[in-house]
Amino acid sequence: MKRLCLVALIAGISLNAHAVGRLADVSIIDRVSGNEIPTHFYRGEYWVAGAPGARYAVLIRNSLGERVLAVTAVDGVNAISGDTASWDQTGYVFAPRQQYQIAGWRKSNAEVAAFEFTAISNAYATHTGRPQNVGVIGVALFRERKAAIAESEPRASRLQAPWVPAPSPSAEASATDRALPSALSAGVPQSLGTGHGQLEYSRVYDVDFERLHTAPDEVVRIRYDSLQNLVAMGVVRQPQQPLTTPNPFPNSPLARYVPDPPELR
Repeated sequence: MKRLCLVALIAGISLNAHAVGRLADVSIIDRVSGNEIPTHFYRGEYWVAGAPGARYAVLIRNSLGERVLAVTAVDGVNAISGDTASWDQTGYVFAPRQQYQIAGWRKSNAEVAAFEFTAISNAYATHTGRPQNVGVIGVALFRERKAAIAESEPRASRLQAPWVPAPSPSAEASATDRALPSALSAGVPQSLGTGHGQLEYSRVYDVDFERLHTAPDEVVRIRYDSLQNLVAMGVVRQPQQPLTTPNPFPNSPLARYVPDPPELR
């Protein structure tokens, strides 16, 4: 048994149409509004539209009644170790039915550098000489070997996850939704990567986990780019502008009188 993983306790379970995966539900959270960013399925792949400068998190919900390991990579880089991603690396361990928001590049057991959508030239993978896989988020899911459960479970620590506030009534649109008009009207396409943002508190603990198989039991892959690029690619349909009737006297008030009751109309 090898000590290689991080465990997180997450409270609350909810089903969402934007989640991807079978062993676990994986979705992308807009951390400005707390909403899940809509997922678009196009030509066999899942996509999300990111807003430049917006912070995001990878939300993982364990769907099983047993522990799972989620090796998480962003832009081809392991989100915990910073190594070029591989299935056999460290990841997050989830207790049965638990969930957690992976909100950044892990710097220690107590801090992460926030994930934020940014230009490819500013992406962490680009700055570390690995721009080839910018624009994709991957989660390799492993089930646990049964014999290891009895041995490691007593030592499994639990962690209180960061609190994510519910969006206020005024926050009806996510940062991505609010970026729609400007993204569509921008003159130059803006391809996105993930930057190395500000440090934030995020506590995890080391635990043991023995994988049932050497290869993942499931791999979830979600690609992302700017909304403008996704519209140009056909991934996202450009919203139709409402038709308007020209008014010959636009600056004149309309005459209005008491309308008839419905039965006389």
